[in-house]
Amino acid sequence: MPAKKKKDGYLIEPDPHDPRLSERVTGVDQTGAKVETSVVVERALTIFLNSQEIVTAMTIGDYPEYLAIGYLLNQNMLLPNDTITSVDYDEDLAVVVVRTKRKTNYEKKLKKKVQTSGCAQGTVFGDLMEALETVKLPDAELRTSWLYALTSKINTTPSLYLEAGAIHGCVLAVEDRPLVYMEDVGRHNAVDKIAGWMFKHRVRPDDKIFYTTGRLTSEMVIKTVRMGIPILVSRSGFTAWGVELARKANLTLIGRARGKRFTALAGEDRIVFDQDLAYVEEESAKHRRKAAVHDD
Repeated sequence: MPAKKKKDGYLIEPDPHDPRLSERVTGVDQTGAKVETSVVVERALTIFLNSQEIVTAMTIGDYPEYLAIGYLLNQNMLLPNDTITSVDYDEDLAVVVVRTKRKTNYEKKLKKKVQTSGCAQGTVFGDLMEALETVKLPDAELRTSWLYALTSKINTTPSLYLEAGAIHGCVLAVEDRPLVYMEDVGRHNAVDKIAGWMFKHRVRPDDKIFYTTGRLTSEMVIKTVRMGIPILVSRSGFTAWGVELARKANLTLIGRARGKRFTALAGEDRIVFDQDLAYVEEESAKHRRKAAVHDD
């Protein structure tokens, strides 16, 4: 079973003061004055599936077990009905080994890879359309009152982004309640951590909402569909292929969600417009993240 909720409702949330995740660095500003600022720490993590080395990812280093499980799931190397016999993490070697009851050999699949547009040079192996052909997303509802409450809480949650920047965040939520908030240098890593957490704790996806600070690309859509989550929300914009795939999969795709505004380009039939916009505040400048000029 998942861990118990904390007082603020989260099961897992960022710890911006964890000394392992950032460090203080000195430099100068535009006037030549000395400054000190926080920067995110990157670490290499090598993932093995049984005896085979799969990938080395750059990550902030928290929740390595969830990252490894989620990565393998989202690459279709770990199957939803697989039994994991052990997950071993060696911090000194920076290695995670996921062992399964089923014998695996993905040498051929490793040779067939597509470089994606995301940070940290993420990759999707095999046939990108496989998930869309086999997964049927459930019926669900998204009330605009939930959406506004959810995005407001996420944006005001203390995070490594607000402390140091240069990082992406992803959140698993139900209705207007964020449950698991993961951050990493690449949005793909943050997604994979949540996927690994869901698999480990056998969390149902059909009533969940997935939120990301990153762009709504084809890979973000495919990973959300693979997890079986029917609603994907971002404060950032879309790619054309991301929209096309979301429409094919009947995934509700909402982007540019900041303050009172959002744009839905797929799965609009799930949205219930129950919120009076007169009672919704615009986003505080303190909590704004980077965004394209035309999105503002």
